[in-house]
Amino acid sequence: MSEKTFTCILYEVSAPLALITINRAYKHNVISLKTLDELQTAVTLAANDETVRAIAITGAGGRAFASGSDLNEVADRDLRKGLEPIVQGLARQLEETPKPTIAAIDGICMGGGLEIALGCDLRVCTPKSRFATPEGKLGIIPGGGATARLPRLVGRGWALEMMMMGDPIDAARALHIGLVTRMVEPEELLPEVVRMAAHLAGFAPFVPQFMKAMVHQGMEGSVAAALAMEKFAQGALIQTEDKKEGISAFLEKRTPEFKGR
Repeated sequence: MSEKTFTCILYEVSAPLALITINRAYKHNVISLKTLDELQTAVTLAANDETVRAIAITGAGGRAFASGSDLNEVADRDLRKGLEPIVQGLARQLEETPKPTIAAIDGICMGGGLEIALGCDLRVCTPKSRFATPEGKLGIIPGGGATARLPRLVGRGWALEMMMMGDPIDAARALHIGLVTRMVEPEELLPEVVRMAAHLAGFAPFVPQFMKAMVHQGMEGSVAAALAMEKFAQGALIQTEDKKEGISAFLEKRTPEFKGR
């Protein structure tokens, strides 16, 4: 457990998982600026903790992952504040941190809350989860990255459907279109995330880090550039001690002991 004191979130490390919980259930885990600041601090703590191999974000209370940005703050936001990264900054941090990030979603996941989940590498939900980008009904557009990440994840058609119509989609539809990749019962959500973290911890530490970089950066350029980057990354990993250990362990039918070297 970190010694850092938070007021809007809970932060707990049970190696190999760092679990960050948005702890504002009384307001459906609405995302205030203070909540965002604490989330970014917690992600930094987890990224710098050598015992952590995966980072998960979830919401307290069982009714919401995060219901969106705090509209009381948005109401007073001027152009200068609107141009700041805010949710975009956290989503990018989750995307760029070398460790795998998981959104564990139970209930409402909308607006800025959905954009935080989109910044994670993996998304797991429960059958009672609901997803939406309702900003159009407020006279604005998504500002936390949905216009860029959502079409890359679910395709242009579904991204426009969700953003332009603004209506929630249920968990089954989210699974069908690839917004989430796993759906489990509420009581299995955190155990599933723990299992996923343990599985990821079984890889050589460089492997998830390189996979993230190849996918996220590779999608920003041409296929030829992505393939070239992949070969250079593979070339770097081939020279590591962990690669030698991985192949030796496989041939010797034993569990590998990776050291991140």
